[in-house]
Amino acid sequence: MKYRAVLFDMDGTLLNTLGDIGGTLNDVLAANRYPTHTMTEYRSMVGNGALVLTRQALPADTAEDEVQRVYREYRDYYRDHPCSVTVPYEGIPELLETLEKNGVKVAVVSNKPDPTAKAVARQFFPGVLTVGDDGIHPRKPAPDNVFRTLEQLGVSRSEALYVGDSEVDAATAKNAGMDAAIVGWGYRDRDFLLAHGAEEVVETVSQLLEKII
Repeated sequence: MKYRAVLFDMDGTLLNTLGDIGGTLNDVLAANRYPTHTMTEYRSMVGNGALVLTRQALPADTAEDEVQRVYREYRDYYRDHPCSVTVPYEGIPELLETLEKNGVKVAVVSNKPDPTAKAVARQFFPGVLTVGDDGIHPRKPAPDNVFRTLEQLGVSRSEALYVGDSEVDAATAKNAGMDAAIVGWGYRDRDFLLAHGAEEVVETVSQLLEKII
């Protein structure tokens, strides 16, 4: 076994959440008479947390107090309706089951607000340690939440693999001094990932499993 633990990003790595994220934000934007966006456009926006996403989705000249108001509206609605169309990527439930059977510890480190991240994890991955953005510790790509998670797992950086789907995740692993596996089935294209910090791109769940055990 190559690693004692695996820390997963959530959106675009374990779960296809784009329909709920983009659909909810589009509803909020439309209700406030702002232009909406396609799911393709949202693919390049997600990864840095809900506030950054809201800021990117609004017109560039939107005042900060208005950004904050729309963000709170989006955050609160999404918190209560996070899983209308969200599904795990193909092979992910089986991957987590295999890791558990082989004694590999699993956790999720997300830039979602912590209550929402935990609620989503309870629905799809009950019992899996999940750490989201608590508004106190710096969110990814800062390594703080990664370090907190490793401490709770009782595992060192050298014994764990960080798995994500974006340039944010590549930077997170680098900042944490950890090995990384950046997957190609999420919200960024392979060429983009290779140009923005990924040393390689793992294309299938079976390839990911081979890197772990």
